Amino acid sequence: MSRRSGILEFAVLGLLRESPMHGYELRKRLNTSLGVFRAFSYGTLYPCLKTLVANGWLIEEPGNTAEATAPLTGRRAKIVYRLTAEGKEHFEQLLSQTGPDAYEDEHFAARFAFFGQTSRDVRMRVLEGRRSRLEERLEKMRASLARTRERLDDYTLELQRHGMESVEREVRWLNELIESERAGRDLRGSATEGPAQQDTTSGAPGGLPRSGDEPRPDTPDDTAT
Repeated sequence: MSRRSGILEFAVLGLLRESPMHGYELRKRLNTSLGVFRAFSYGTLYPCLKTLVANGWLIEEPGNTAEATAPLTGRRAKIVYRLTAEGKEHFEQLLSQTGPDAYEDEHFAARFAFFGQTSRDVRMRVLEGRRSRLEERLEKMRASLARTRERLDDYTLELQRHGMESVEREVRWLNELIESERAGRDLRGSATEGPAQQDTTSGAPGGLPRSGDEPRPDTPDDTAT
């Protein structure tokens, strides 16, 4: 399985843990809640769903009984995907993992979107791992800029500075999140014993979405193919 396929499976399981959905609704949620999936297609989503069904982590159900039994409607009923007990257990295992992949750009954005379902100790490990990864990246960028500064034109130099500023901004954001987690606060600043509530409207660095992002208009076939 490719890394991107693994991220997609993780996100699908996480969204279906919240509630059952049909394919088109699921794609809209992936687009609006998880910015890293804006470019993916139904040709990517449905094979993923079929794999999850084959693994026993999802089941397919008719979405509308009346539509399913109506004679000669010319369309099949929308198929709704529901998480199984095995699928929930598998997703919880994925949530508990804090290996190096969790710190990479796309995977971190997906993991962060489900922090509301993640235990505090795991959130801390992921945030600290992400910060360490970015600090390493920032050190390399500074070293590279110091070596090549004299050979770069003004525009290329400005582009590299912009990249460094973006990484520095995300490190500051991570520092604030880590401080809040250590203080036992969620993203709204109130004390809490449970997981922090998900905030997908902050416009945070790392590919996380902003409020108001809408998927491109599309009129796909809502039934499974």
